[in-house]
Amino acid sequence: MFTEDQLSDDKFLCGRLRLWQPVQGYRAATDPVLLAAACPAQGGESVLDLGCGAGAAALCLGRRVPGLALAGLELQPGYAALARRNAARNGIALDVVEGDLRAMPAALRRDFDHVICNPPFYPAGGTPSPVAIRATAMQVDAVPLTEWVQVAARRLRPGGWLTLIAGADALPELLSGLGKLGSAAVLPLAAREGRAAKRVILRARKGGKAAFRLLAPFVLHHGASHDGDRESYTPAASAILRDGGDLSAQFG
Repeated sequence: MFTEDQLSDDKFLCGRLRLWQPVQGYRAATDPVLLAAACPAQGGESVLDLGCGAGAAALCLGRRVPGLALAGLELQPGYAALARRNAARNGIALDVVEGDLRAMPAALRRDFDHVICNPPFYPAGGTPSPVAIRATAMQVDAVPLTEWVQVAARRLRPGGWLTLIAGADALPELLSGLGKLGSAAVLPLAAREGRAAKRVILRARKGGKAAFRLLAPFVLHHGASHDGDRESYTPAASAILRDGGDLSAQFG
């Protein structure tokens, strides 16, 4: 568990959400905010966040869409405790269950309308972080990305949606694991106009039959390079990252 002096108090969505996060270890930034914005959940539906960490993605989604039944699975007890604490602090109901996705806890062996996840993306065999909890959260090691997708598919009801954010280099592996998931669409995330995408958001539907779609990139920053200390988000990116807007419309 984390002590108070090991935590920072961080603002998300321009302060609409306040999260305690470890000073050392995995710290949520823009990825879980973008993930939550891309999930097409509507009030009254159920959502499972696989590997929920301190709760950033699930709570961003809960702030945008009232009335969701939110659940999270988290391997590391310290992060699971933080997710519960952050949910209570922000007045958003989130049922956090400790456990391993390879041995799904009984409490989560049910169907969900949506599964979201931000799985580890540093490749297996690379140099891990010296901070163990950060390495566990970010290193593709014990559980391959294809298994994350397959576990998500098992937890979805027929017609339910998986929304996942990952490194662009992981896309071939992710697509190879889709199995019963179809109607897949990929939204590349480019830091700037003309730059190669380093992240992608993958969305797919259980039992979906539509053709695969590769969408136009979503550009996060103005200009060809960073220009001073001022914020450079495009209006569309600012609407997502600052105002809690909906990115799911980008998928059509």
